[in-house]
Amino acid sequence: MHDTKFDQTRAALLALLSGGTLIGCSPILVRLSELGPVSTAFWQLALALIPLLLFSAREAATGTEKPRTPRDALLVSLPGFLLAAELTSWHISLHMTSVANATLLVNIAPIFVSLYCWLFLRQRPSRLFVVALSITIAGLVILKSGSLDFGGGDLKGDVAAIFAAMLYAAYILALAKMRGRFSTSTIMIWSSCAGALSIVPFARFSEPAQLPVTMVGWTVLFALSWLSQAGGQSLITYALAWSPATLSSLTLLLQPVVAAILAWFVMGEVPSLWQGIGGSIVLVGIWTARRVQN
Repeated sequence: MHDTKFDQTRAALLALLSGGTLIGCSPILVRLSELGPVSTAFWQLALALIPLLLFSAREAATGTEKPRTPRDALLVSLPGFLLAAELTSWHISLHMTSVANATLLVNIAPIFVSLYCWLFLRQRPSRLFVVALSITIAGLVILKSGSLDFGGGDLKGDVAAIFAAMLYAAYILALAKMRGRFSTSTIMIWSSCAGALSIVPFARFSEPAQLPVTMVGWTVLFALSWLSQAGGQSLITYALAWSPATLSSLTLLLQPVVAAILAWFVMGEVPSLWQGIGGSIVLVGIWTARRVQN
């Protein structure tokens, strides 16, 4: 007898791994972009509106409300402002530190989500969270101990990536808050539009060029926006409908690994032994933190 549930689980796992791989390619695409990090962040959000609008036109809204007042519009746009700041910070970090470090550090966002719930929502941390926090801090210390330029630009890039992780945690919390009132498609479209528009003035005054000059440059931007962002996130969203939430931890573990491997082959960034050890410990901390959230 044909096992439909087994097929759905297998398809969900394939989608999860594919989504994590596509998102793991984004750091390399940011590095390959002809534009600066801020302008690249703008196009990553702006071009994603095309598939988002196409898909939203085909599906019925599942939320209970749509923005009707200026206050509603501001609220539903808030995740986009946070995402724009996160992408900008992370893209800058990718040009200041290694791809492996930037990708690994931005994925410690679950630690900051749990810290927020502890400090502001008065949710007492579990022992597992304390373990996750301790493991992550130990991994970060080892990761940076293996860096020869601890006091140089590499450290500044790592700090920018950690700041991006804090912003991504805020984005996740704002997204969860908005999903109680508005449909997913409404939030994604409004937040992507707001995020792209908020980046424009910074890109205009901080970087000399905002448009790629070659077809290769446009191809990189479309790949970053459609494949890594819209495609990767959509695959993960599909997978979570058919698999346990704890399985989503695989994507957080997969993305830094994919990015490090691609950086090795494409950019020639060979990780040191200490970076490998520290990075592996941080991955364990990330996975443990995800278990706390789930």
